[in-house]
Amino acid sequence: MVVLKRLFWGILCLLCGISVLYASETEDMPDMIEGTTKVFAEDVLRLAETIDDLLIVDARIEIDRKQGLIEGSISLPDVDTNCESLARIIPTKTTPVLLYCNGVKCGRSAVSAKIALKCGYSKLYWFRGGFEEWKNKGFPSIKR
Repeated sequence: MVVLKRLFWGILCLLCGISVLYASETEDMPDMIEGTTKVFAEDVLRLAETIDDLLIVDARIEIDRKQGLIEGSISLPDVDTNCESLARIIPTKTTPVLLYCNGVKCGRSAVSAKIALKCGYSKLYWFRGGFEEWKNKGFPSIKR
């Protein structure tokens, strides 16, 4: 009987932990980030066509990039993003930069955008729908 009680409580604790983890991973990101311009997949195409010096930064970790990426994007995962790493890839504080990650439930691009704002970058575009929206709309991507 004692073994069954311990097993029951162990399973209950495991399920509670999983539900807390699932809830934190599926919370939607903010709808807007003050200081950035939120864009959609069609806007990304337009920006890439009209802004010659636009940098597209993929804030996902390498394993996520294996599912595909927007061609020409630069990998800078949010966990590696700081003022120094941004300065290595972005020539000036006024260079236009578009940040994206997996989609609306991914917080990596939001984290990177907030860091870039704190570092003084002023022309930031946030592609909130990220690679999920890009793929769903059938826009071109490449795989590594």
